[in-house]
Amino acid sequence: MEEPAEVRVGRGQRLIEAVREDLELFGVAELEERIEVLQSEIARCQAQIDRKRAGRAAADALFGAGPS
Repeated sequence: MEEPAEVRVGRGQRLIEAVREDLELFGVAELEERIEVLQSEIARCQAQIDRKRAGRAAADALFGAGPS
């Protein structure tokens, strides 16, 4: 008997599922924890954007800006 193949979750799929959850089912403490996690994720995303922009700016300074 073959084992079922692992289901591959698409990029961002878990985030999409999380924002669709019914918040009525959460208590206040759980909602506060959720907000903390989301704020941390926002900060992580912003830091990655900053790194990417800095890398792009460095490449543009070295090689010249490409066509717009």
